[in-house]
Parts: sequence; structure tokens; C-alpha cells
Amino acid sequence: MARRQWSIAGQLFALQAVVVTLLVLAGAGGAVWLARSDARQAAEDEVLAVAQTVAGSPDVHAALTAADPAATLQPYAESTRVATGTDFVVVMAPDRTRYSHPNPTLIGQPFIGDIGPALAGEPFTTTNVGTLGESVRAVVPVYDDGHRIVGLVSVGITTQAINRKLLAQVPVLLAGAAPALALAATGSWLLSRRLRRQTHGLGPRQMTRMYEYYDAVLHSVREGLVVLTRDRRVALVNDEGRRLLGLDEDAAVTDRPVDGIDLPPAVADLLDSGRDAHDEPVLAGDRVLVANQRTTRFEGTVLGTVLTLRDQTELRNLASELDSVRALTEALQAQTHESANRLHTVLTLVELGRTDEAVRLATRDLALAQQLTDRVVGAVTEPALAALLLGKSARAGERGVDLVIEPDCRLDDSPLPTTDLLTVVGNLVDNALEAVAGMPPPRRVRVFVGAVEDEIVVRVGDTGPGLDLGRVADVFRRGWSTKSAGRGLGLALVGQVVHRHGGTSEVARTDEGETVFTVRLPVGAVNA
Repeated sequence: MARRQWSIAGQLFALQAVVVTLLVLAGAGGAVWLARSDARQAAEDEVLAVAQTVAGSPDVHAALTAADPAATLQPYAESTRVATGTDFVVVMAPDRTRYSHPNPTLIGQPFIGDIGPALAGEPFTTTNVGTLGESVRAVVPVYDDGHRIVGLVSVGITTQAINRKLLAQVPVLLAGAAPALALAATGSWLLSRRLRRQTHGLGPRQMTRMYEYYDAVLHSVREGLVVLTRDRRVALVNDEGRRLLGLDEDAAVTDRPVDGIDLPPAVADLLDSGRDAHDEPVLAGDRVLVANQRTTRFEGTVLGTVLTLRDQTELRNLASELDSVRALTEALQAQTHESANRLHTVLTLVELGRTDEAVRLATRDLALAQQLTDRVVGAVTEPALAALLLGKSARAGERGVDLVIEPDCRLDDSPLPTTDLLTVVGNLVDNALEAVAGMPPPRRVRVFVGAVEDEIVVRVGDTGPGLDLGRVADVFRRGWSTKSAGRGLGLALVGQVVHRHGGTSEVARTDEGETVFTVRLPVGAVNA
């Protein structure tokens, strides 16, 4: 069975309890020591005052010169002892002979203890062990009228008596220490309880291991991760997140509001909204990202939101090329069926003996197809773009749309990357085809791709319903679309290519009622 580890809160509580207990005990011990020192000092002052009072008494002076000093001094000393609460009052001759003592049998015997300073005329206090045990005592000289020392007075309080007085104060000390200890223990318990909630009862080893794994996982995953607190402040952006969002690795982004960080607009809008998102495409500079955002909760309490990002730029480019190939394939399949039908028609005319009509039909269809192919291939030397335009022509024919390649269309060796060229032309043509799909005939789409001076110009016009002039600025923003149920990513990708190459884009309405999208890409910017 694994040994149960103490949580951080438990360890902190135990440590605080030990420290507080030691502090209280040390304080109580210090208070006892001070009280004992004060009690001893008070005892010294008391016995010295009593001894000086006795030494100054005229009755003591008279008794010391009498024939039997003990007869007078013993009752006087005992009454003084009882009245002052001391343990002994001893009056003695300079040769230590006692004239009084609490134990009468010791009268006449020598006094035990130091009397040297008093014989020299200096009252003093000391601690000695006598017949009553250890005591704090004072010894004071007694002078006659000629200022000669005729006797000594010693007054003392035993150490046991001092200790008894001190023990009587212990309950008071305990009464003061107990509430302090209880208050400190309660505070430690409340702090430990709060810490236990915040650390979820984890021990230091568990938290260390969790942090190590947490840090390693967050910085090694191939998905961008952005974590926000409930008040919309950035709690974490991992390495992949910084790369995808174009953030400097050294930039301080944590504990800052979302609007205080230079984020791509689409990502900033998504984070600021706080809404849930599932596999939603967003644009971040030159990248197409797939975003997923969820609200995080713990035990029913909202902690914030977590946004994950995956880079699908290359996948989108491949998908665009695949769509172009698929469109060309479908167009070829349609042309194959159409050619088979016409071939059957030609053969039937031959069988019927109408050879001239059969020849005219065959040569006319062949001339039209060859004319379109020659025009596209002759104008555009880029094979992928030529295939794209042929495929779009076939798709337009299926939809009853007249796709016109303008006669002055010409593009030889383009410095523009093929994927970017296909993105611009393909999305503009698709948008134009969608725009004219629901319009009455004639439905027409005109395409121009060529190099004009130092620019590559892509111009696509259509006879669709046109655009609201107030929405022209939103055309190349993600979310705008001519489709009734589209996600508006195609034109946003066009805008992304234009921005990347430093070009311009515009939308205009001609006098003939056509909507014309024009994209201009400087050749110098492309080559750079």
C-alpha cells in the first residue's frame, strides 16, 4: 500500500502549528523568566527596606546595649517578620551571634552567610543558603550614637516563598497565552483550508510533477493554445500559438487584456466574443487557421476560455489545387459524354447518307472546342492556370454561363507563386459564377489575367446583381460571401494574397451593369 503523502496545505498547517506553539511557549517562558526576575528584584528591595527600617529603630539600638538583647529583640523581630511577610528577621552582634530567629533554638548560634560588606558599613543584598534553605537576604549595619557598628540586621525571603508567589501568577500567564495560541491555531487552520481549496489537496511532489508535465506538454504540442481568464485576460500562449499568431517569443502577453495584444483581427474578435467555436476557419496574416474555442469550468465555476489553433494553410492550398483538378476532370467527363452524343449523331447522319451535314456538324464543334483551347493555352503559358480556366469554362457551360476569356489576356512567365495565382483567379471566378447563377439570361463572366506594365492584373467581371456600395469595404473580409449559405472564406483568401504581396484590390460597377473585381500585384513586390 502506497504511503499517503501530505498535501501542501497539511504540511503548512503542521509547520505553522509547530512554529506558533514554539513561539507561544517561548513567549510564556520569557514571561516566566521576566516575572521571576521581577519577583527576585522585588524581594531584594523588600528585604532591604525592612532591614533598614529595623536597623534604624531606637528599640533595636537600646536592646543591643542591654544585658540580655535577645529578650527584647526576639519578640520584636518576630512581630516584624509576621507584619512584613518575610521569612526571617535576624538581629545579630558584629561577631555573628544571633539575638533573634524564627527558630528560637538557633538564638545564640552564629549567623550563616556573608556579612563582610555590612561590617564595612555597606548595606547589601545577596542569595545564600541558611538554616531555612536558600533565601534572598539583605544585611544592614546598626550604628550607635558614636557611629560605631554595634550590630547587624538580616532580613530574608526564601526562594521557595518567591517561587510560590511566581506559581500563583502562572494561571494569569496561561490565561493570556491560551487565547493567543487558540487564535494563532485558528488562523493557521483557516489559511490551510484556503490553501487546500486552491491546491486541490495536492502534495508538493504531485504539484511539481504536474507543473513539469503541464509545461512540457503545452510547449511541445503542435496546436496553438491560448488560455483566457474569466475577465478576458491572457493567461497563457504556448510556443506554437505564438508562431501561428505572429507574436514575438519575448513579448509579454500574459496577464494582459485581449485588446492589448497585437492579434489578427479575426482571432481577436473570436477571443473577445467568448463564444464556443468548432473547427472555424480564421485568417491570421498569411495563414488559414482552424479554431476551436470552449468555455472551461471546474466544479461548476467558469474559469475562462481555451482557444486551440491548427494551421491549415498548406491543406487549403492543396484543396484548392485539388478542386481545380476535380473541376477539370468533371469538365472532361462532361465533354466526353457530349462528344459521344455528337459522334453518334454524326454516324447516324452518315448512315442516312447526309454526309455533308455530318461533316459540317463535326468540324463546327471541333473548331469551337479547339478555338477555346487555343485561346486559353496561347494566352496563358502557366499550365495549372490554363487547366483551371479550361475547367471553369466547362463548368460555366454546364450552368448556362458564358465564360469569356478576354482577347488581350496574356501571361507568360509569372513571378507570382502558382498556388497564389490559382487562389486569386479560382476564387474570383467561382464567386462570379455563383453571382450569375440565379440571374436570367444572358449570364456572362469575363476574365482577364495579364501583365500590365509592372503589375500582374487579374480582372473578373460578371452580370450578377452587383454589390451594395456600402459593403465594398467588407468584400475581402472573412465572412462576406455572395453565397446564400457560404462561410465567406474564398474572397478573404484573395484578400490575404493581396496583402501578402503588397497589392491592391477594388470592386466597381460598369455602365453595362457588370460587377468587376480587379486585383493588382506589383511585380517588384512579388519578386522581393
